[in-house]
Amino acid sequence: MYYLPDETEVCGFYECKKCGERFLSIQTIKKIPCPTCEQSVDYEIGPDESLEELLDTAELIRVIEGREDVECMDALLSLAITGGDPDNWI
Repeated sequence: MYYLPDETEVCGFYECKKCGERFLSIQTIKKIPCPTCEQSVDYEIGPDESLEELLDTAELIRVIEGREDVECMDALLSLAITGGDPDNWI
């Protein structure tokens, strides 16, 4: 699979509120760091900022359960990213 290890049965579908990227993660907590935004974080925070606000920019949209549903969502998102051949996927 593109985002997750093979045979994953539960995952979280996230959207980053900062950059708009949607991705899957094996985590299912409410907020996690966005992999894209995390690479460009400036760790010098001011007095009115918290490190958690800078890092945890991706919010859980929904939890996906079941190996088949996880594989479908992973394939669908990877198709959108890689621009693969949709005829082979369907």
